[in-house]
Amino acid sequence: MKNLNKNSFLFKDISSIKGVGKILEKYLKNKKVDKVKDLLLDLPYEVTDRSKITSLNKLEIGKITTIQVTVEKYNFPRIRNLPNKVICSDKNNKINIIFFNSREGYIRKILPLNKEVVISGKINFYKQQYQITNPTYVNEINSKDKITKIFPKYNLTEGLKEKIYRNIILKVLSNFDKDDEWYSEKFLKENKFNKLEQTLKNLHNPKTNKDINSNDYRRLVFDEIFSNLLYLSKSRKIVKVKKIIKKFDKKKITDIVLKNFGYKLTDGQLKILSEIENDIRSNHRMFRLLQGDVGSGKTILSLISASNVISSNHQVAFMAPTEILANQHFQLAKKLFKGTNVISSILTGKTNYKEKNKILSMLENKAINFIFGTHSLFQNKIKFSNLGLIIIDEQHKFGVNQRLRLAKKGGKNCDLLLMSATPIPRTMMLSYFGDMDISRLKEKPKNRHEILTLVKPERKIDEIWPLLKSEISMNRQIFWICPLIDESKTLNYSSVKKKFNQINKIFPNQVGLIHGNLNKEEKNLILNKFLNKMIKILVSTTVIEVGIDFPDANTIVIEDSNKFGLSQLHQLRGRVGRGKNKSICILLYKNNLSANAKERLKILKSTNDGFEIAEKDMSLRGFGDILGFQQSGIKNFKFADPIHHKDLFFLAEENIKKIEGENFKKYENLLKLYDRAEIIHEIGN
Repeated sequence: MKNLNKNSFLFKDISSIKGVGKILEKYLKNKKVDKVKDLLLDLPYEVTDRSKITSLNKLEIGKITTIQVTVEKYNFPRIRNLPNKVICSDKNNKINIIFFNSREGYIRKILPLNKEVVISGKINFYKQQYQITNPTYVNEINSKDKITKIFPKYNLTEGLKEKIYRNIILKVLSNFDKDDEWYSEKFLKENKFNKLEQTLKNLHNPKTNKDINSNDYRRLVFDEIFSNLLYLSKSRKIVKVKKIIKKFDKKKITDIVLKNFGYKLTDGQLKILSEIENDIRSNHRMFRLLQGDVGSGKTILSLISASNVISSNHQVAFMAPTEILANQHFQLAKKLFKGTNVISSILTGKTNYKEKNKILSMLENKAINFIFGTHSLFQNKIKFSNLGLIIIDEQHKFGVNQRLRLAKKGGKNCDLLLMSATPIPRTMMLSYFGDMDISRLKEKPKNRHEILTLVKPERKIDEIWPLLKSEISMNRQIFWICPLIDESKTLNYSSVKKKFNQINKIFPNQVGLIHGNLNKEEKNLILNKFLNKMIKILVSTTVIEVGIDFPDANTIVIEDSNKFGLSQLHQLRGRVGRGKNKSICILLYKNNLSANAKERLKILKSTNDGFEIAEKDMSLRGFGDILGFQQSGIKNFKFADPIHHKDLFFLAEENIKKIEGENFKKYENLLKLYDRAEIIHEIGN
């Protein structure tokens, strides 16, 4: 492996390429081609095969075609703005070659009368006659080897012509820095990869349309994945620094918490609790994601972990995404920590000024051991005396940079535990959470009932009303989910407002309505009414909060269920089944389901395993935005697809583990190639 050139040609400005003037530079930068690397990573989307000569009786309109014809006649009109026309023919048929804005002398030169020529361009049909307008290539028959080639096609923006763009790429490839290689010869050979130079030359001179499983394409895919994992590994090193003071869990408070909990922990919970406790006792900071399916019992593990830290004379901060969820955790903690000397409190936007100042003072003076709240807990004005653990619930939407900022806020002696109820496929875990240790809680507590899932056509909706009446008569509650807020003229979907009016007529004064257009206070008011059983049916869009326990909600009806993703349906289904009674999820659908929609509903009916559902969801929908959000600090992959290239994700993971203790300097150009170097510099400061 050669030494890397820090001033590699790859990272030069595009204006440094000979032939790229100010105007062309402007057009290229409009296409987001700022540096040489941007040009090389802009692969052709398909190829045009000009190598096959097509006879004039087999032309296809709209297709780029190469023909061999004899020039028969010129038509140069003397009226301004009319195009020039050259009539050509093969043995039996004629075609018009049309030129706009071309001089007569130029046309006579490239298409000499009575000469046989090869012409390539898009076939059009005008006034009952085939024609090619402004042909791409024209050559005499004795030079046809110059035209009979396979040409790559690129997505070009205004001002860029295919021929010019292609020529710039050829110039760049001829000047490629052979020193730009970061893998050993052995590694390349073992994985059937070419060197980067040859890889890019092959990809820009393809023989067929793009093949995402070709060895050259897979080389770029691996580069992209590996650079991402290098970046996450660097982030991991920054966070998992040595602790100033080790924490020792003395178990005094923990025993009381477990007794107050009243249930035996599952084997899965005990295993993960052991992992967390080992992190807390270790001499390096914990940076762990606890991923558990809905209802798997993550919260109790976080509170037991908190008790260990508090026993070691440290404070714990528990952050939830909403005030309602923060308050729910606070109330649960008060029950579980009953009989201990733990002082807990909650800080939200509703905390009045006097109470807030009192809490801030107590935190700073270590009079509060355990504080609950929303993201406002980590404002600069809030100071802790000895913060030892940060727990963040339902914050899978945090990007890498946000996680790092949070970790820095806690200080070098503070452990970090994130929790998420969103099951994520393994390749995506590597992509987004490769900087963290992962604990996956799959087993559900034995007191949790399986949720019965029914699939019904909407025409049978009248069969549901007796079930709802029966549930309400037993003092139980119901969710009813619709995809839209208002009725739509273009989408044949159910709206919550229309459904609310309909259900309210059947169950007057027992129905609540919640949707995204309500402000936070209005949403909280309705949710609190539902929590306190002042309303029996909650008609809602998908805004109902993940993680909130409604123990008396036993039934959820989801309209237009075929319009939701599998993972989203599973999350919605998880709003019920949290109490002692058996629960039902009813998936309503309109007629004429697509094959994909039928498969999604079939999968959901067959399993309650969120991890299995997440894997199948990704297979059905593709990688895309499967999580339902854009990760902050991580761009979408340009080449890699976690479904098709799963093996390369695991290969990258294996190699990261081998080099984790090494200096990443030899991969500097790889990190720069995929815009990771600047992020690493930023997170290191």
